[in-house]
Amino acid sequence: MPAAAPQSDVTSADVLLVGGGLASSLIAMRLRRARPDLKIILLERERHIGGEHTWCHFVTDVTPQISEWLTPLFAHVWPGYEVRFPAFRRQISTQYRAITSARLNTVIHDLLGGDAWTGVDAADVRADTVRLTDGRRLTAPLVVDARGPRRSLKLSLGWQKFLGHEVRLAAPHGLTRPIIMDATVAQLDGYRFVYVLPLSEDRLLIEDTRYSDGPALDRAELAQDIRDYAAGHGWTIEAVEREEDGILPIALAGDIDAYWEESPGKAADAGLRAALFHPTTGYSLPDAARQAETLAALPQLTTEAARAALIAHSKAAWKARGYYRLLNRMLFRACDPDQRYRVLERFYRLPERLIERFYAGRATFADKARILIGKPPVPIGRAMQCLSETPLLAERAASA
Repeated sequence: MPAAAPQSDVTSADVLLVGGGLASSLIAMRLRRARPDLKIILLERERHIGGEHTWCHFVTDVTPQISEWLTPLFAHVWPGYEVRFPAFRRQISTQYRAITSARLNTVIHDLLGGDAWTGVDAADVRADTVRLTDGRRLTAPLVVDARGPRRSLKLSLGWQKFLGHEVRLAAPHGLTRPIIMDATVAQLDGYRFVYVLPLSEDRLLIEDTRYSDGPALDRAELAQDIRDYAAGHGWTIEAVEREEDGILPIALAGDIDAYWEESPGKAADAGLRAALFHPTTGYSLPDAARQAETLAALPQLTTEAARAALIAHSKAAWKARGYYRLLNRMLFRACDPDQRYRVLERFYRLPERLIERFYAGRATFADKARILIGKPPVPIGRAMQCLSETPLLAERAASA
């Protein structure tokens, strides 16, 4: 059961983590491991840590050292995965791992005990103080704000949006590994694919996903598409046991220095609030783990030191990923929406190790050349117009 928040008016800690999502949770785990005597308080508005989410990553996305301390969170591990496109199917042997919000909730409550406060809302977040909506105050030398993305005109984004149903079937489904992308479905609202995780012999997580120009999510439409997909595979759904959805940012362009100049400069922004996510997939887990490592290495845990370290980490990651944003612009701006699947279909014909490095954000110069060499699946003229980020930022500012 979630711990009830203490009722005293002022509570002191060494670290305050505002927001009970993945970013805060991984910071709590890594700091507790590095400095077990720290008093860490995590504040979450909802009743459960992590909400209703599933976070996945490939084993090659993180170092073995990070994998070791993440291990208690893994709810499912598969030896590989599959992709499906109209022209071909392929199985890839890279290990794939999933963290569920239920597992995250259990681990963090076990780790922090009564210092995991749920059902509390932060009204004001500052460098050394958090005031809750009920009037209580908490103080700490380090305050981390990880309450999700901050709106900004300095970043131009596309969207990966999805609805997922965890379903119990009337009979075994027969899958032994995840289907990371099934793009054999009708292409709707941009690049559409279905993502399927086998959770047991008769349970699946089925997510209908769109790479779209806008963030609007039609839950009823996607729910019907999930039912149709299951029926098309001969799966009879006996019950929908859980539902999750997401609208993830896909980076097209941005001025990261200007983005940070907009920041209120109070707490240390972390996670999506620090623009830390894979530009193409929207995956946030590897960046969240590396961010936790950055904080754990600080000689002094203060908001000032953490903020400086996270800003530097965010800027370095953003500037190193310009190539990924270029590919995203080609996908969103040079491709007709119903033809976007061809970009991914072509990508998944490349060598397995290259695919691993791409998803890990470590594509080499040779990898980048290999991805672009040959006849591209987008018109050359449109592709050339995507080279610069500046026009896209100007367009966004003009339309605001």
